[in-house]
Amino acid sequence: MTCRLTAARRKVVGLPALLALAVAGCGGDTETSSAGDGSSGEARPAGGGQGPVHVHGLGVNPKDRALFIATHTGLFRVGPDERRADRVGESDQDTMGFTIVGSDRFLGSGHPGALQRGPALLGLIRSDSGGDDWQPVSLAGKADFHILRSAHRRVYGFDSANSRLMISRDYGESWDERQPPAPLIDLAVDPEDPRRLLASGVDGLFESRDEGRRWRPSGDEIGLLAWPARDRLYLVDGRGAVQVSGDGGRRWRQRGGIGGQPAALLAEGREGLYVALPDGTIKRSRDGGRSWAVRSRP
Repeated sequence: MTCRLTAARRKVVGLPALLALAVAGCGGDTETSSAGDGSSGEARPAGGGQGPVHVHGLGVNPKDRALFIATHTGLFRVGPDERRADRVGESDQDTMGFTIVGSDRFLGSGHPGALQRGPALLGLIRSDSGGDDWQPVSLAGKADFHILRSAHRRVYGFDSANSRLMISRDYGESWDERQPPAPLIDLAVDPEDPRRLLASGVDGLFESRDEGRRWRPSGDEIGLLAWPARDRLYLVDGRGAVQVSGDGGRRWRQRGGIGGQPAALLAEGREGLYVALPDGTIKRSRDGGRSWAVRSRP
C-alpha cells in the first residue's frame, strides 16, 4: 500500500485514527466487518457493565498468561481458559499506551477517568499489582504516550502530545528524547538488536540503527507492527491484511486477513498473534496470521 498525506491531514492523534487516515488517504474503504472464524462462545461484559470496547493496547501477563486489554474506559482481563472479559480494578482511565514489562508489572499512559483527579495527561504510570491500582512514574501533565513498547530492558514511547519519541533505560524514571521521522502509527524493536527500530508512520516505514537518532525510509507499507523474532516481523495494514517479513521489513508477503481494520496488535512467541478490532473484538492466530479465531468479544 503506497500513499502520501498532506501536512494538514497529519494533525491527528491516536493510533487507530492515524491508521484510518492513512488508509483514507490511499482511497481505501475504512469500514470494518467481522470475518467468520469458526469460534464457539463469546465474551460478555463483566457484571452487566460496559465491555472492553475502543481498544488501545494488548498484553499477556507472564504470571498466568492472561490477556489484558487496555481501553478508553479502563483495563480488562481475559484468563487463559476464559472468554469473559472482566474489568480490572476500579479505574476507568483512558489507557492510551500500554505495555507489560514483567509479572503483574504494567506500564501505561493516557488520561484520567471521569471521576479521577489529576492532570489531563497521565505521563507514564505503573502498576505492580496486575492493573488493580496505578502510580505515577514520570512526566505527569507533560506527556501522553499513545505508543509504549518494552524490549531489551528499555521502554520506548511516542508522546503524541508533543510529537516526540522517548527512550528510557530505567523503566521510565528518566528519558532521552528523539525526533521521530513522521507522526507515528506504531513502533517495533529488533528482538536481537536494541539499537534497531522500525517505525510505521503516515508516510510508510522508517528504520533506525542508532536508537532513533537517525532514520531512513524503509518501505511504503503502513500499519501496526509486531516483531517477536528476527525473521518474523508482522504488519497488519488498515484494511486488515496480515503481512510478514523475514528480513526486517525489506520484503513482505501476505499471510491472511483479520476481517476488519486493526486497533491494536500483539505478538506472543514466533507464530502467536492477537489483534483488536475497533468494536472491541479480540482475535487470536496461532499460525502467524494465516487463520484467526475470536478470543473475546464485547
